[in-house]
Amino acid sequence: MRQWIEGARQGDQIAWEQLVQHFSGMAFSVAYAKLDDWCLAEDAVQEAFTEAFANLDKLQDAEAFPGWFKIIVERKCYRILRHKKPAMMLLDEDIAMDAEEFDVELIAERREWHQKLHQSVEGLSDRLKLAVQLFYFQGYSIKEISSYLGVSPSVLKKRLFDARNKLRSSMLVTDFISVFNEIYEGGEAMLHIVNGDHIGDKLKEGNIRGDILVWREVYPVGPVFLEMSEHHQSPSRSAYLERTLGIPPEDYISNCKSQEQVLHNFHKYDEVVLWFEHDLFDQLMLSFLLHWFSAQTLGHTKLNLLCIGNYPGIDLFRGLGELTTKQLEKLSGTWQRIGRKELETGRKIWEAYTSPDITRHVDILHEDTSALPFAKAALELHLSRLPSTMNGLGIVEQTTLELVRDGVSTPLELFKEIGNRISVLGMGDLEFWYRLRSLSERPNALLEIQGLYSFPDYRKKGDPSFNECVVALTEVGREVAAGVKDWMKIKEIDEWYGGLRLHGDLAWRWDSESKQLV
Repeated sequence: MRQWIEGARQGDQIAWEQLVQHFSGMAFSVAYAKLDDWCLAEDAVQEAFTEAFANLDKLQDAEAFPGWFKIIVERKCYRILRHKKPAMMLLDEDIAMDAEEFDVELIAERREWHQKLHQSVEGLSDRLKLAVQLFYFQGYSIKEISSYLGVSPSVLKKRLFDARNKLRSSMLVTDFISVFNEIYEGGEAMLHIVNGDHIGDKLKEGNIRGDILVWREVYPVGPVFLEMSEHHQSPSRSAYLERTLGIPPEDYISNCKSQEQVLHNFHKYDEVVLWFEHDLFDQLMLSFLLHWFSAQTLGHTKLNLLCIGNYPGIDLFRGLGELTTKQLEKLSGTWQRIGRKELETGRKIWEAYTSPDITRHVDILHEDTSALPFAKAALELHLSRLPSTMNGLGIVEQTTLELVRDGVSTPLELFKEIGNRISVLGMGDLEFWYRLRSLSERPNALLEIQGLYSFPDYRKKGDPSFNECVVALTEVGREVAAGVKDWMKIKEIDEWYGGLRLHGDLAWRWDSESKQLV
């Protein structure tokens, strides 16, 4: 906004048009609430913009423009009310008016809808009605109203959200959006950080304002470090992701730099909203971002979190990506403010996950992580991926062998069932294809995949044979699945889980039942 005002002061027509476009909705709400007349409100707003432009040099603080301009709008309304004559007009004058300047049907339609809107608002509860009147009809900001009512911005946004849902039942959706096309839930000065392109695309399709940053990382896979920005060009992670998932190092590094550039410019936004869910994939991404933000000076920028583990009507909730655009719109404004406790919890989790010391991975389970309610279950599942006391397999490998033993015989069916049984992992298909490939590698393969030419990865789709191949247990696979043989004793391992590298002879195993190292 400051740039627009400075530009307008210097005669920049584009900057002035941006100011007009941004504040027209609020100005009209204020004017209409006072004049109760569509045409008079438009006149008042137009006159107010003219006066504001002529006196812009008198405005000392650019940030004070909204309040300063609102006073001008109100003053113009009072002037119109003082000079307003009784509502009567000669019939000849009415007929003589240019149809293009005064569309009777259009004005009547607008009045009808505004009357209907006001009537519907009157039927709301006192709390919802007051929020709507102050925000939509009188044009006050979220900050101004929350301060006046003594409630938090998130509570106020929830009231507006509930009010809109109730109003939808009495108004057509298209007309509802038209009447409220200046809806503000953070506005355009808002950054939404999401966990994948699928949800990012849906948010862009919906009525959610602001910029979308899709955070593209797979922290459950490969080596990760406390300060990731210092290690993107490290051969260990980029080489690992290329070998396991087929991601070209140059693509990985370029993407990291691009998304970090947006993140480092977060100060340009009034608010940042983190959209995440309950699974390990998201909880690690969330902890990374909270760790990063905990080291920043936030200034005027407010951090918010929307993190859910279920959704009404969905029995097995896998994540935000399975919600429709309209379902995501209903979540808008329900986020909660991120405070010091959430930042510190995220920081502790990320420090533990990136540690090369296995005890740090275990000890975090015994610390208070309640500020992030889904973190503990996700971290327990992280540890269940490690070699078990039963046979040296992690939960992904063990579950895969059990599924094959029980008759699931194709890669696609296996991936689907893995998602059903251990959905809290949030595992993507590329990671599972890598795990499946590892189980079928000789010598001492646990699985035999008949008729498969090649696995799909980031660079290539699966060969047609991928949809037709058959997965079966080898003899060694049957013995390991039953706990007769130990995978760690017959197969050399070199694997990464966070900052933890597993290779050579391990002096410990993970007991999932007792949730401790043995």
